[in-house]
Amino acid sequence: MPFSTQSHSGGEQYVLTASLDNARNLSSLLRAVHFQDHATCFATANGLRVTVEDAKCIQANAFIQAEIFQEFHVQEESVMFRINLAVLLDCLTIFGASSSPGTSTALRMCYRGYGYPLMLFLEEGGVVTVCRINTQEPEDLLDFNFCSTNVINKIILQSEGLREAFSELDMTSEVLQITMSPDKPYFRYKISLLKPSTKALALSCKVSIRTDNRGFLSLQYMIRNEDGQICFVEYYCCPNEEITDAEL
Repeated sequence: MPFSTQSHSGGEQYVLTASLDNARNLSSLLRAVHFQDHATCFATANGLRVTVEDAKCIQANAFIQAEIFQEFHVQEESVMFRINLAVLLDCLTIFGASSSPGTSTALRMCYRGYGYPLMLFLEEGGVVTVCRINTQEPEDLLDFNFCSTNVINKIILQSEGLREAFSELDMTSEVLQITMSPDKPYFRYKISLLKPSTKALALSCKVSIRTDNRGFLSLQYMIRNEDGQICFVEYYCCPNEEITDAEL
């Protein structure tokens, strides 16, 4: 029986409770941002955001709206903690990365607050496994200050076209130039920073590509889960350098 349909006594002791009938709807999104071991989880009444950063140059955010969950309750204005993402993914797929046809792993997550572990209750085929994952104090996250009023280029396209373009790139190169307008400025980006975003690209059906006047790049991927619901993964990337007139 899915956890969301079961009664739980003492549920009020948790600052965050969430249930999913299909844990893959969460694990697939988390894999799309798994390029570092640790992530920061931020929950509000609107849903859950999982953020991963590297080298102060790239940030990935997976957004899981509250409506995606069968049950989602946040008892405080916001709940924030840091967690080992690799361990979390291992727990979410403890019954196997792909279940047998017609079956899925039900998930219930509970968090009591600062200093407490994240509790996972996973059930498949009548077997229940309980995982306790230690949480850490969250670190300050990068603020890319990516404001829509400063966006100078924007393209929305079907992901298949971008997947084809990426498949033809020499991923051993150091930098990639992205040109979306005949007007300056033009910027280059380190391929090593863009490569993690291909995980989200592989899952997505549409992608929005934006750059602002500083050259910061936003890649927003629209992903449809196994139940047909829409979620989003967004990558922010710092430019490597601005292209000078002499290089054009």
